[in-house]
Amino acid sequence: MPIQDIGSMNSILNKYNAKDWSKSADLSSVKALDFEGLTKDLYSAPSSSKKTFAEMLTTSIGEVNNLQVEANQAVQKLVTGESKNLHETMLAVEQAEIAFKTMNQIRMKVIDAYKEVMRMQI
Repeated sequence: MPIQDIGSMNSILNKYNAKDWSKSADLSSVKALDFEGLTKDLYSAPSSSKKTFAEMLTTSIGEVNNLQVEANQAVQKLVTGESKNLHETMLAVEQAEIAFKTMNQIRMKVIDAYKEVMRMQI
């Protein structure tokens, strides 16, 4: 059913109860993707694996670099004819691009936070 105007959209939304849906949602099975595309459980992080911010940042940058290297290798294999799978090559390139853009956004947020802290008066 296409939405014609705001009134019809409100009538569609009134048919659904968000509270009932959220009660029925099983949050114990929520998964997240890390940079390598592996799933990990958000609620079962071991307490012994606590890292410092510098260690976390270093490993994240290393993972982004690995994705860039894998994408470059996939492109080289496609160009030289070793691989004929264009789809996997494009997926590797897009994954590396998204990881790099995410890392760059995090970098900008850290720089903004640093500038904000430097502007604070003691």
